[in-house]
Amino acid sequence: MNTQPSPSILRIALPVPLRKTFDYLPSAHMPLLQVGMRVLVPFGRRRLVGILIEVAQETTCAPDKLKPIIAVLDETALFPPLIFKLCLWASHYYHYPLGEVFSAAMPTQLRQGKTPKTPDKGTIPAHTALHLTLNAEQDAALKEINNAQGFKPFLLEGITGSGKTEVYLQAIARMIQQNQQVLVLIPEINLTPQTVSRFTARFKVPIVVLHSNLGDKDRAIAWQSAALGIALIVIGTRSAIFTPLPHLKLIIIDEEHDLSFKQQDGFRYCARDLALKRAQLEACPIILGSATPSFESLQNARMGRFQHLMITLRAGNAQLPSFDIIDIRKQKLQQGLSPLLLKKMQYHLEQGNQVLVFINRRGYAPTLICHDCGWVAECTHCDARLTYHKIKNTLFCHHCDQQTRVPTHCVCGSTDIVPLGQGTQRIEAWLNDHLPNYKTVRIDRDSTRGKNKLPQMLEAVQQGEYQILVGTQMLAKGHHFPRVTLVAILDADQGLLSADFRAAERLGQLIIQVAGRAGRASLAGTVAIQTHHPDHPLLLQLIQQGYHTFAETALEERLQAGLPPFSYMALLRAESVLEEDPITFLQQARALISEPTLVQILGPIPAPMQRKQGHYRAHLLLQAKTRGDLQRLLTVWLLQVETLTHKGLRWSVDIDPQSLS
Repeated sequence: MNTQPSPSILRIALPVPLRKTFDYLPSAHMPLLQVGMRVLVPFGRRRLVGILIEVAQETTCAPDKLKPIIAVLDETALFPPLIFKLCLWASHYYHYPLGEVFSAAMPTQLRQGKTPKTPDKGTIPAHTALHLTLNAEQDAALKEINNAQGFKPFLLEGITGSGKTEVYLQAIARMIQQNQQVLVLIPEINLTPQTVSRFTARFKVPIVVLHSNLGDKDRAIAWQSAALGIALIVIGTRSAIFTPLPHLKLIIIDEEHDLSFKQQDGFRYCARDLALKRAQLEACPIILGSATPSFESLQNARMGRFQHLMITLRAGNAQLPSFDIIDIRKQKLQQGLSPLLLKKMQYHLEQGNQVLVFINRRGYAPTLICHDCGWVAECTHCDARLTYHKIKNTLFCHHCDQQTRVPTHCVCGSTDIVPLGQGTQRIEAWLNDHLPNYKTVRIDRDSTRGKNKLPQMLEAVQQGEYQILVGTQMLAKGHHFPRVTLVAILDADQGLLSADFRAAERLGQLIIQVAGRAGRASLAGTVAIQTHHPDHPLLLQLIQQGYHTFAETALEERLQAGLPPFSYMALLRAESVLEEDPITFLQQARALISEPTLVQILGPIPAPMQRKQGHYRAHLLLQAKTRGDLQRLLTVWLLQVETLTHKGLRWSVDIDPQSLS
């Protein structure tokens, strides 16, 4: 790293929402400087922690306006050259202020200017435990990975229960034997305990975990342990992609299709895509693993950008589950469960097995309704209905967190206010009443709050304490329930009828992932899907021919429509407490684009949920056939958009949006 003993101008990136850097003067008795160091600087009436970007000799600022920095906070660069480059690239690609990118890449303590305690050196790596014998497909995939030289992306597509994790573990073992580091990204925090337990059982080496539920001190120490090369394995959620790893030789993205890898607010980066960029910079192989790969990754494999590795058989003697479609038209449902489904549940439970009931809706009921006048409970801040949570007798908005007590009577005076629809709480309560001989456990975001609550629940399920599992998407990903022989999907119709062009992809992934919890051991599994559309061609193709064929058909439809991954999108969002302001702002922004252009511009239009958290929202969508055409327009145009001023209006740009809501 270049150093300068007598710098004249220090260019600093600060965590402020401005797409620019700031010039400062050096302070007296300053140590040798390195790009990537943290510095403490005056900024108005505040003191901010920034990152040194450049040591320059010239400035466009008036000399008397420049202030000296207060302190240099690091002895060496906090961000080594490669992570520094990754942050620069991310700022440019996602059009997000550089200072805020660096801030997002640091643990809270480092962001605050603190220097965490240096972790002890965990120990000399020991030999790994014996690993399982691979089948022919697993072994072939492992050999390809082990033979990779330099940057090499692999798409490891393996059906649920096929042993993808064992391939990961044996690829990691080779790196550990060479004293190299491995980064493993997983989509959600609730998958962390089981992942860590598998890794610690296999590898007797320092392993650290990085996710947002860690305390600030623990997270900073784990980050330092990785940055100093002490931890050989780093397991983390999306922000772990920025962790410095001096000896990194392999990156693994598990469940690469998962939407959780995309940050949905603030710095809207995709950790999967940043991982690919990092692997390129590191010149190391990267594995993207999934039973239901994203359409973007499948298209990259089709184009030869990724090497496609397939595992088509389940590990051991386990067989794929069979599918039963249950037509619920004209059926009398009991809390969303058809008579045929209840009969199937009873049969599997009587065999001493477990049943998983999936409904992707928390709470007791989607809302309350007045039986006399038809009034429904709606959020006063969002265009959404309040969800009824019976346990706390509360109406709750899952979009803005508004909470209110359940009214005793309607505005019409009636007291006949009843739940409308089903949620996990209502189904759990009904099953407890109607199947009292079997214990039911509910696993969703509400029931798993609190430290170690989810691991305790999962352990109880593994031990057979519960026979019926009721839950949301939290149960769909990665969990191994060897005694579950029936998976019931209560409502598959929402994904079939959505206007979002990604809805079919999401539905296919969800059904296959949930179905993958059934029949994972020696017991045969069945998946029962309730629907009002039993003849829907997408649903039939998915269950009869599998996800891969389903995806190939859907990709051809995307190609014909010119939709991603065959085009590239950016979404400009605007919001304000005044209803007309977002549309007006976006109309002005659109007028700044010179015609003709290779970028198609759609809108502005109100957002699908126009009012959220008390703000009115609108969208302007930009779409181009090439990434380069889109980026070239954005680079110039967003600088002009910044000159538009609307008091109280907020706007943001989302590159490669995964949701248009």
